[in-house]
Amino acid sequence: MNGGEEAPRTRSVLYEKEKETGIARLRLNRPELLNSLSFAMIKELIGLLNDIDCDDEARCVLISASGRAFCGGADLNAAGPSADPRRPRDVGQVVEDYYNPLIDRLSSLRIPIVVAVNGPAVGAGMSLALQGDIVVAAHSAFFLQAFTRVGLVPDSGATWVLPRLIGIARAKAMMMLAERISAQDAVSMGLIYEAVADDRLDARAEEIARRLAMGPTVSYGLIRQTVREGLTGDLATSLRLEREAQRTAGLTADYAEGVRAFHEKRQPKFNGR
Repeated sequence: MNGGEEAPRTRSVLYEKEKETGIARLRLNRPELLNSLSFAMIKELIGLLNDIDCDDEARCVLISASGRAFCGGADLNAAGPSADPRRPRDVGQVVEDYYNPLIDRLSSLRIPIVVAVNGPAVGAGMSLALQGDIVVAAHSAFFLQAFTRVGLVPDSGATWVLPRLIGIARAKAMMMLAERISAQDAVSMGLIYEAVADDRLDARAEEIARRLAMGPTVSYGLIRQTVREGLTGDLATSLRLEREAQRTAGLTADYAEGVRAFHEKRQPKFNGR
């Protein structure tokens, strides 16, 4: 990771914010367990995202992973069936207590998220990746809804986001058949933005994150909000959301700078406010 103002806080998630650009980097760091999501790791991710959301200098989040996998999904050592048949584990409660709050926190972040998928993105790990606004995957990566392989149903927002990204027919097939989707196929079906050669992944994700970090941060946050809320409403809802968002964006210094730059025929210098 590049030099920044924050040192790694834990072994399971590495965090760094680059002061010069405002890029906040989160790296999943349990490579020996394919970066599977333990309860402690989820809590750490939520805490870091809370910190980032409160940091006025943060302008983009870049999520990546150590090792050969992006995220193998839930850590079944923690979330698997109870060893005592007389006291079965309520897996739904685990989802409510840990996975739902993580997806909610990612979805409501005020700044854009770039995700670099370096390898398998499985189950909840796939849902985590798809919370990115711009998802770039290495050619060797794949996406997998593995829940039915262990007798469960997709969670972490998968049943909501997949039909909206790739359509009901493909979404149900992906969730029921539990087949791997290659990075290239993920692009073709509209699941992710781009697939690149493995040795280009880090550079491409960094390029996109830097571009976003130099852009109109408030505008990006409003785009995230209006798209998210518009997906649950009708056209009238989206028109209302756009009107409210445009009012907010129109009061920013970045809007004033953008118009000045347009008239002066130069590139704008946005400060994120």
